[in-house]
Order: sequence, then structure tokens, then C-alpha cells
Amino acid sequence: MSTKNRLGNYFEDFSIGQKITHATPRTVTEGDVALYTALTGTRFAVGSADAFALRLGFPRSPVDSMLAFNVVFGKTVPDISLNAIANLGYAAGRFGQPVYPGDTLSSDSTVIGLKENRDGKTGVVYVNSRGTNQRGEMVLDYCRWVMVRKKDPASPAPAAVVPELPDSVAAADLIVPTDFKADQYDCTRAGSTDLWNDYQVGEQIDHVDGMTIEESEHMMATRLYQNTARVHFNQFAEKSGRFGRRIVYGGYVISMARSLSFNGLANAFSIAAINAGRHVSPAFAGDTIFAWSSVIDKMALPGRKDLGALRLRTVATKDRPCADFPYKLGDGSYDPSVLLDFDYTVLMPIG
Repeated sequence: MSTKNRLGNYFEDFSIGQKITHATPRTVTEGDVALYTALTGTRFAVGSADAFALRLGFPRSPVDSMLAFNVVFGKTVPDISLNAIANLGYAAGRFGQPVYPGDTLSSDSTVIGLKENRDGKTGVVYVNSRGTNQRGEMVLDYCRWVMVRKKDPASPAPAAVVPELPDSVAAADLIVPTDFKADQYDCTRAGSTDLWNDYQVGEQIDHVDGMTIEESEHMMATRLYQNTARVHFNQFAEKSGRFGRRIVYGGYVISMARSLSFNGLANAFSIAAINAGRHVSPAFAGDTIFAWSSVIDKMALPGRKDLGALRLRTVATKDRPCADFPYKLGDGSYDPSVLLDFDYTVLMPIG
């Protein structure tokens, strides 16, 4: 039998310090942007209109932060999480240079932690992944950890190494546009007069709208990012799996939650950091996604009086509107409707 095909890495294939160069660089096109808009309904003005972005100092509309994230993430799947049971979390994520149509993105990862689980059949792999453009400039740097199957349960467990990761990305470490012209920001065209000054720590925002995931949409989104995880689009394989059906790629859920957040956070034009994130439960075709956000922190940016940062927690739910802000129950467990618990930092003009 030929062994030229690739079946992905299992837990015992990883080692601390291992560096992985991921295949298939991807040139982001205007078609990708149009399809992303069709799949998520994103409405943030900076990413929607060249004329709006030009007035602010951008050469044209940058692509949505989550489109850039998903392209960089998709490159890592064949090497990191093809044999994963679950993507467990994110931390220490920073967005760098804006991505524009025509930019080519590549991804590389370094293994920073390993810990076998008690069942002896799986383990947790921690990686630091970095996406760069064709000039070698960082567009995204983040950590994530995944539960990966062992190929041979009898293989010896490696020494456990669990990296210490920050709770959040400090304001001083955020990368912000240097030539941003806040005096040219048009709140009317952006869709809201609420700017950084108008938000308060502890404030909760119901994003009101709901969006139903169709089977064709989530599979198309997964293929758009060249994510090869079979659990998202191979019904022949998944009919005998854990759920008996394809599950929705978690990055698509994050993208939908981000798009829904426009209603209440329309001027949060860019994501600067991913502080933490957890996919609490799986989503399936037919689920209707709702979202709400809370303001965790307001941060002044060093040397900037035109832009501020908001640290947000956005919670996505399925088949449950968020007027009562569903989150955790009295025992600390999540409400059954919660799909996503996402802690991130956005940039917003100061009024």
C-alpha cells in the first residue's frame, strides 16, 4: 500500500520545542471577502467600504479580523488538530499587520506544552501559532491547546509540560494602526454614535439578532479556510461518530458571534487581541445563534488619544435569545444553551 498520503499527527508525534511549517500558503482575495460577508453577515464599516477605510488612513479596506484568523488557523489543522477530539482554548493572541486582499498568508507553529490525560488514550497539545504575510510580517500570533488522540495507547507518556499563559494581553502589547485619522471617523456611516467613552466596565449588551446556521453554510465556511478536519464536512465518517452528524467549525461560531456583535458594538472596527476562549458545546446545522457581550475592561493605549481598547466577553448561545444574558449556573457550570465563551480586545475611536 502506498504511504504517500498523510493521516495527521497523533499525541505521541509531538515533542516540546518542535517547530512545524504548515503547508499551502493562501492568497486572500476579494472573492474571499465577499464570501465571508455572505456567510457571516459582517457589517463593520472599515472592512466593508474602501472609501470609509481610506479616510481613516488605510490603503483600502482591511479584511475582517476573524477572516484573517480563520485562514491562519486553517493552515494548522492538518498538522495540529486533524486527530483532535476537541479544541480546548485560546490565549495570548495578538493581531499584527492588517491583511488586505492580495496578501499571502502562511502559518507556522511551535509545540510549547504536552500533557497526557488520565485515560491514557488522549493528551493535550499546546502550540504557539504564527501567521505571516508575504513580507514576513506578523499578522496573527496566538496560543491554543487541543485534546489529541494517541495512536498507540500503550506508548509512554511524555513528561508533562503545561505552559504559563497570560490572562490577557496588556494594552502596551497591542498593535494599533499608526496613521489612524480618528477625526475622519463617520459615526453615522459606521452605524452608531457610541464610542469608547460611552462604554462602562460591567456593562452588558444584548446583540438582539439571531442567525440560523445552514448545513451548506458551515461546510462552505470550513472549506473556505481550507480546514481539513473531517468532523465538519464528512457525513459518511461522522454518521458513526460521537454525534452522528457533522459539527460546526468553532471558528465559524466565533465569526458569527463577532458579526452579531455589530448591533451594540458597531464602532469596534478591529480585534486587537484574543485573551481567552472556550468552545463550550458543539453547534450543528439548524441551530440559531444569538450573542451578548459584557465589558470586562477599558484600556487607554500608550501615546494615543484617538483610540482606546475595550476588553470584551462575548457569549454565543444556540436557540436562546440573550435578553437575560445566559452564562453560568449557580454551580459554576455553563447554561446548556451556551456555545462559546470568548474573551477578546477590540479597538474603538475615542469620542
